[in-house]
Amino acid sequence: MRAANSLKIAFFGSGLASSYRNNAATYQRGIIKALAELGNQITFYAPDSFDGRKHRVMDDPEWANVVFPADESGTRAALLHASTADVIIKISDIGVVDEWLEREVLNIHGKPSRALRIFWDMDPSTRLERIKRNPYDAFRSLIPRYDIIFTYGGGRPVIDAYKELGARFCQPLYNALDPKTHYPVPTDPRYQATLAFLGNRLPDRDARVFEFFFQVAAAMPDAEFLLGGSGWDSHIPLFDNLNYCGQIHSQDRNTFHCSPLAVLDINRDSTAQCGFSPSQQVFEAAGAGACLIVDRWEGVEMFLKPGKEVLLASNGVEVMSHLRTLTPERATAIGGAARIRLLTEHTYTHRARHMQEIMAERSQMRETA
Repeated sequence: MRAANSLKIAFFGSGLASSYRNNAATYQRGIIKALAELGNQITFYAPDSFDGRKHRVMDDPEWANVVFPADESGTRAALLHASTADVIIKISDIGVVDEWLEREVLNIHGKPSRALRIFWDMDPSTRLERIKRNPYDAFRSLIPRYDIIFTYGGGRPVIDAYKELGARFCQPLYNALDPKTHYPVPTDPRYQATLAFLGNRLPDRDARVFEFFFQVAAAMPDAEFLLGGSGWDSHIPLFDNLNYCGQIHSQDRNTFHCSPLAVLDINRDSTAQCGFSPSQQVFEAAGAGACLIVDRWEGVEMFLKPGKEVLLASNGVEVMSHLRTLTPERATAIGGAARIRLLTEHTYTHRARHMQEIMAERSQMRETA
């Protein structure tokens, strides 16, 4: 039996058990699991596409009923099945029948007939730029019809951009900490370094990685640097003080973050230029008690206090300045303060409560309209 204030929520997305072609899976899992723990009833509909089920990192979760429609006809049946939900959420960029789903979610007829329709944009900067370039974009006319637009971060620039396109209500939902997954552990000699960076190679982040990480390693030959992530094999400068450890799997990430003196996080160019959205890496590292150095971005103080809970750098020179004055004692203090801040204000339970409050408020507004 559901709690009196709980909601029956239907999600249409790429899946919860695999990150394959679903880069935001960890973020989605965190929020949706927290929504379930608050007493909401979750059904997640996902097309069995791109062999996603062959790349699972977990079994289908017990906190969500997961349904896999195989094609458009299966998705149509799933929409009918979802029509009795209190809230119906279309997550962006499923990869299969996206445009059709974005339209048909708004056209569901069922009971309750006044179910909230929500669009959850996983890449708002890219979508908004696409709509800006094309006044006839198919999604443009749908925006005012959704009751809520949730976005994967973005801050005020993304909110304003969506409102200018007619959105009734837009709210960013930021990454957060799952304290049951990311927490302090003993250090490991494999990952000890002065500065570590964990991130897959991405074309729109290459230049920033070279400036904030590789050039710093070149200028500080007496310090040790550690690189983790995939795609770097043929793109790593040959420095004696730089070690590459490849992809870091989930079970090793706490150790990776706890072992270096400091951990670096670097935004993609698109994120740095359009609003802001702290990466999952920020919360994973700070949740493990790491001393974080991040490239300076608007809104960082909403999550961590500069100088006390995080160190900011505008370029490689400032990264070097931090490393030359950072002691193990200060690094431990910064990492500990960051972890406390996240536990107090920025867990996935905090995000889920905020999301539920918004949905309940907007639902009530519809009922009284």
